[in-house]
Amino acid sequence: MLNQIKGLHHVTSMASDARRNNEFFTRKLGLRRVKKTVNFDAPDVYHLYYADEFGTPGSVMTYFPFPDIGKGRHGVGEVGTTVFSVPEGTLGYWEKRFADEGVSGVARETSFGEKRLTFTGPDGDSFALVEDKADSRAPWIKGGVPGDEAIRGFHSVALRLKDGGATEELLKFMGYEEVDKSGNVRRLAIENGNGADVVDIESLPGAGFANLGAGSVHHVAFAVEDRARQLEVRKALVDTGYGVTPVIDRDYFWAIYFRTPGGVLFEVSTNEPGFDRDEDTAHLGETLKLPTQHQHLRPYLEQHLQKLED
Repeated sequence: MLNQIKGLHHVTSMASDARRNNEFFTRKLGLRRVKKTVNFDAPDVYHLYYADEFGTPGSVMTYFPFPDIGKGRHGVGEVGTTVFSVPEGTLGYWEKRFADEGVSGVARETSFGEKRLTFTGPDGDSFALVEDKADSRAPWIKGGVPGDEAIRGFHSVALRLKDGGATEELLKFMGYEEVDKSGNVRRLAIENGNGADVVDIESLPGAGFANLGAGSVHHVAFAVEDRARQLEVRKALVDTGYGVTPVIDRDYFWAIYFRTPGGVLFEVSTNEPGFDRDEDTAHLGETLKLPTQHQHLRPYLEQHLQKLED
């Protein structure tokens, strides 16, 4: 069993409109946009990062807003719900805020003994807030949400799979342990993590497969401290039979990718070098940052990319 992984690093999803996506996460959820860059493989598409003040691993929600992309179809073989952590006793605040902001799909529920508020994003993305009194992570406090109510980071992701058994074994190999079960959902968690420590696996043998599009999660990334630990994880996965990509420089972290038995794309990302490598912490996410190979496109991109509110 591996011990290098320390919880979630980031979750990356698809969107259909950059301006609407930016407004939802910065204005309605009160997160900080910590980076405004472009997709490495499609530089005419933004890659937007939302997080806490520093872009701390375990708090980073990222998006590829492909203009006018078709809406995704939810099903098995995907991350079904992305769950954020909020302080105990704050769901009432968020319920009112969502009503005032016109957020859809809002409902209260209890899962694994935790109070939750489910809601949907602008493209039908599935989200939830969970009250967690033990979460001591510091929030971003300049996004219009008071610090006592603000999002702390991720609580968990919920994988929706036709058969969760093989993916559960993979997560156990990665250092997770089963800590609870409720119906057809198994909960796994990692000890001594970064606060974003939980993965739920929902098995739905009769459900149809998901189709990637706007509102779909593209991949979920797990955090390791540095490149040395990442290489250890990569070797262990390859030795176990997984097809893992070479290490890829993503400017703000180093990444490897592999497909799980259940069909979900996993990434393992380093905590280094971080989002302040090319911007001062006080000004994260304010200017368009481009990968080296796309610098020559700056005049075109600055003219053609959709303008975003700061």
